[in-house]
Amino acid sequence: MNRVFSINDKSAISALLTIATLLTSLPLWVEPAKPMRTELSMPQLVSEQPSSDSQQDTEASENWIALFNGKDLDGWTPKIVGQEVGDNYAETFRVVDGLLTVSYEDYVESDFETGFKKFGHLFYKDVFSHYRLRVEYRFIGEQCKNGPGWAWRNNGLMLHGQTPDSMELNQDFPVSIEVQLLGGDGKNNRPTLNLCTPGTNVVLDGKLFLPHCTNSSAPTFHGDQWVTVEVEVRGSEVIKHIVDGKVVLEYSQPQFDERDAHARRLIKNGELIISKGTISIQSESHPTQFRKIELLELARE
Repeated sequence: MNRVFSINDKSAISALLTIATLLTSLPLWVEPAKPMRTELSMPQLVSEQPSSDSQQDTEASENWIALFNGKDLDGWTPKIVGQEVGDNYAETFRVVDGLLTVSYEDYVESDFETGFKKFGHLFYKDVFSHYRLRVEYRFIGEQCKNGPGWAWRNNGLMLHGQTPDSMELNQDFPVSIEVQLLGGDGKNNRPTLNLCTPGTNVVLDGKLFLPHCTNSSAPTFHGDQWVTVEVEVRGSEVIKHIVDGKVVLEYSQPQFDERDAHARRLIKNGELIISKGTISIQSESHPTQFRKIELLELARE
């Protein structure tokens, strides 16, 4: 027999009110949860995963070696034309206000007379093979009297070079790869970081390059402004000239030039390829200052 609740049945009314309250408190529709995105878009993925070369270099970024200490010429040896190794003629290379300075203040006119040019080089003590070299330089003042026209606002980083002890007394330039440091005249184009090859050759664009010099695609820097440049050297595999992070010249397989008498003296067992050598800066008749010369050794692949 079914029981009929009367309106006076208080317990039944209370139960119905409780059920109604619960029903009204429930949402009519619940939006399904959206899945979380865990993947990166393609541009982000590329930027988050640099190449192995970049990773290696970044990991070693704390190991830059200051070749110039900002105080003196410790670790450096001069070799100037007509002078014995270690003779810093007329204090050509000196430190002025914390800057490594190429100076001609105490030179005489005969030092750059026709037929006799007192060019010089300052060699760092160690030999390197795989590295990144960073230099800050500027040209100051006037060129030494009787300095050649091509040497105006001209210096250079001599890489994979011979040792100063192996140079002859009156040898103008070490057998090496020269990364030219050049300054502009205020109006004409004259790119820095060109390549010259005293006693050497390189492979450029897949072919053996025999001319002495070639231009880079670097900009021209006028006036006495400070300029920062880099060179990446990986043995005999590749050498890159870099300005503002951009490669402005690239070549490979630096090698002795058998046509050059100084180079022939250095060839051993017929091996022409050069995979390591000294680093030096020049004195070619125009005053130059270096604020920083530092090196990061790179891992060999």
